[in-house]
Amino acid sequence: QVQLQQSGGGSVQAGGSLRLSCIVSDEFASIYTLSWFRQALHHAEREGVASLWSRGANIYYSDSVRGRFTISRDNVKNTLYLQMDNLKPDDTAMYYCAARTSGGGTWFAPAGYNYWGQGTQVTVSS
Repeated sequence: QVQLQQSGGGSVQAGGSLRLSCIVSDEFASIYTLSWFRQALHHAEREGVASLWSRGANIYYSDSVRGRFTISRDNVKNTLYLQMDNLKPDDTAMYYCAARTSGGGTWFAPAGYNYWGQGTQVTVSS
C-alpha cells in the first residue's frame, strides 16, 4: 500500500510561483509512474499536468503548463515536487499527486493510477 502525503500550495498573484511536495511512503523503484493532476472547480475530470517514470528519465507535461512547471524528485527523501512558475488564474485548481505501480495506458489518464494524495488547493488571482 503506497501512501502519498502532499504539502505546499496556497494563494498567489498571477506571475508568482509555488512549489508542491508529495512524500511517497514506498521506494520509487516500486512505482512505475509518479504524476501531478489538477481538478478545477466544476470540472468533472482531473487533468494530467506532469509525469515522470520512476525507472527512467521520461518526463511529460501537458501543453498548458509546459515551460512553466517543472516536475522533479528527490530519491533520498522519497519526495516528488512540482515547481510552478509564472502562474496564471487558469492554473487555479485542486492539485493531486498520484502513483501507479504498473504501466499501460497514457500517463494523463487518471483511471490508470491506484494511489492518490489528499489534494492541495492552488489559487491564482489576477
